[in-house]
Amino acid sequence: MTDTRTDIPSVVTRTRSVSADVAAVAAHFLGETAVFVLGEAALLLLPREGEAQRIVIHAGAILCSAAAPGRIVTGGDDGKMAATGTQGVSSVLASDDKYRWIDCIAVGPAGALAWSAGKQAFARTGKGEQTIDVPSSVGGLAFAPKGLRLAIAHYNGVTLWFPNLRADPEVLEWRGSHRHAIVSPDGRFVVSSMQEPTLHGWRLADRKDMRMSGYAARVRSFSFTADGKWLATSGSNQLILWPFQGKDGPMGKTPRILAPAGSLAEIIACHPKQGVIAVGYNDGLVLLVRLDDGAEVLARKPAGAPVTALTWNSTGSMLAVAAEDGEAGVIDLG
Repeated sequence: MTDTRTDIPSVVTRTRSVSADVAAVAAHFLGETAVFVLGEAALLLLPREGEAQRIVIHAGAILCSAAAPGRIVTGGDDGKMAATGTQGVSSVLASDDKYRWIDCIAVGPAGALAWSAGKQAFARTGKGEQTIDVPSSVGGLAFAPKGLRLAIAHYNGVTLWFPNLRADPEVLEWRGSHRHAIVSPDGRFVVSSMQEPTLHGWRLADRKDMRMSGYAARVRSFSFTADGKWLATSGSNQLILWPFQGKDGPMGKTPRILAPAGSLAEIIACHPKQGVIAVGYNDGLVLLVRLDDGAEVLARKPAGAPVTALTWNSTGSMLAVAAEDGEAGVIDLG
């Protein structure tokens, strides 16, 4: 069933559209320029004014990306990690000597950068480059918001690693395949998404673990709200929000549910400053949802193809969205 949401406010007419021809696997902003990461070797840059620009930066598929100050960092199946700036100039940051795929990338504080290839994770900081081996292929990387601690998701758990210290890494164990990782803004919790339709988390103070289940599908996207009080997640035909404002986080608590729809929520993007969440569904629908009262605003009408990328600029005045059929655009809310 198609969800038209014709009875709610709309900002659809504020969209500047562009056709990427192929699906974007991620989106970022460099200032007021939206950057759509195309799965097939290239970036599509869409400035607020001016023509779109397509830049080929890898010799194969782009597998991962992250936004760093003044540049977008990408990893490909060509074994290279590259950085691209606002002017479209790219440079190679690292090349894997075994030509392995660069699977995951994370940007940390003070210019820190992490990436993975197979069972190895790499971290580059002001003190140089370090490497760690984990039990299986890396599923996800996430820096803690303060300090240089890196969470590395893999099979049967998440490894916590301080690249600049000689201390042994610590493994947070839980059986199963951990696909992505995120650290709460206050640094007190680590959460991973599983191959199964569930999340698993740990409170770092005492390593107590917690299971967040009840999803219809695997959670492919999650994000903390600007105030850190809620973890917003996909994986259901509604927006699922787990409470993190107390000392126990979501342990023993039920999630808050908003924005029910006729299709599955695929992508979540929390506003960087306000209590607003953008939700992209697998029928192309995009809703802006206000946390205070659950009010909804229509940002994109359903168009059949699933939403594959969704992100805010740093001020929250622009929202980039892309779908599986190659259609993309930027909604100007300023």
